[in-house]
Amino acid sequence: MILSPLVIGLVLFAALTHASWNAMVKSDTDRQTSLALVCLAGSLFGAALLPFTDPDGMTPEAWKWVLGSALVHCCYYACLLQAYRFGDLGQVYPIARGTGPLLLALFSGVVFGEALNTREFIGAGIVSLGIFSLAFGGNANRTLAERRHAIGFAFLTGCTIASYLMIDGRGVRAANDPFAYIAWMNIIEGPWVAAFALLTRRTAFISAAKRGWKRGFAGGFIAALGYGIAIWAFTKGGAAHVASLRETSVIFAAAIGALLLKEGFGLRRILAAALVASGLILMNWRG
Repeated sequence: MILSPLVIGLVLFAALTHASWNAMVKSDTDRQTSLALVCLAGSLFGAALLPFTDPDGMTPEAWKWVLGSALVHCCYYACLLQAYRFGDLGQVYPIARGTGPLLLALFSGVVFGEALNTREFIGAGIVSLGIFSLAFGGNANRTLAERRHAIGFAFLTGCTIASYLMIDGRGVRAANDPFAYIAWMNIIEGPWVAAFALLTRRTAFISAAKRGWKRGFAGGFIAALGYGIAIWAFTKGGAAHVASLRETSVIFAAAIGALLLKEGFGLRRILAAALVASGLILMNWRG
């Protein structure tokens, strides 16, 4: 199911929002608190959206999927924090984000009945290759054991990304109103990272939250909007196409790092961007 130009534009915007809130979390010294605030803001976003949705928008099947999504998202946050504990953002983020679209391409036929043709599958592989290529290099100050742990947790994070994309893709299509699913997904998923932080490091969490709640909540609303668009896009096109397009967030993150954080873009990132763009063109070619 090739995406329309409108859906492509909106998913690219969602990728930009994803890169933006990750850049905000990256610059925070207390990432667990920052992530907790982002998730709490997502719950507020869902609560604000709920009155504008169909009261009968959630079917019994959709409720099963949304609860499964919340559980997998908790695993995702746990794996992500562990990956960042052992590795650098520049390595962890591309591995995690590159794994998702590749796994979705492999299993979209079984999960969604949307088997990709040869051209589309090659395109998805090229997208993932371009994303993965950004993970090479760096980590000079990490030990070999730390790098191995980082790669392992980053891959597990990518598996959870593929899992919740598959779950939400099925769930939003099972709902009578996709916006009702988006609202409840955010409401149910949001509190758990903050609850864990309160249980394990209450004083430090409350202190950090008081200092950074505005920043965290701003990032959370951006994150919820971006992922909401991505979930909605599952009702308009192929799941593998949406997932691959969404993971251009890695390229946006590299650009933000170069333009705002003065990290430099470099030939490797230019080539990675070219690979991702060529893969997306192959996946959505209408000829």
